[in-house]
Amino acid sequence: MAYEQKTRENENEGDVTAFLEEIENPRKKEDAYELLEIFTETSGHPPRMWGASMIGFGRYHYRYPTGHEGDSFLVGFSPRKGKTSLYFATGDAGREALLERLGKHTSGKACVYINKVADIDTDVLRQLIRQSIEFLERMYPEPK
Repeated sequence: MAYEQKTRENENEGDVTAFLEEIENPRKKEDAYELLEIFTETSGHPPRMWGASMIGFGRYHYRYPTGHEGDSFLVGFSPRKGKTSLYFATGDAGREALLERLGKHTSGKACVYINKVADIDTDVLRQLIRQSIEFLERMYPEPK
């Protein structure tokens, strides 16, 4: 049975601004726009909607030794009702050192969760974005 990737880039080029305008909490909306600016500027990639609620920047194709493969965004975020999820690559030794300096957050296997942008050091956030992109581009280089 083939695996079908659940989260994909919206084929209809989902409108990021329209999605952000639907956020009801004013502080959450303001934070989302600030993150949009930081991720866009730092990544050098335009924002794209992935699934119903994730904003991704850049794209890469991965293939695991098991044969499983797919496409994903290089970095991204999702302004959830509770905490905002930040998405960075896992597996790079430099990630943990940067997370220690990020500020108030929690993290799971792949996500970093923040309550608000004011809780974190945005310079460290920019470093995490660059580090994640560089790591993924080394791990999954574009075919020549």
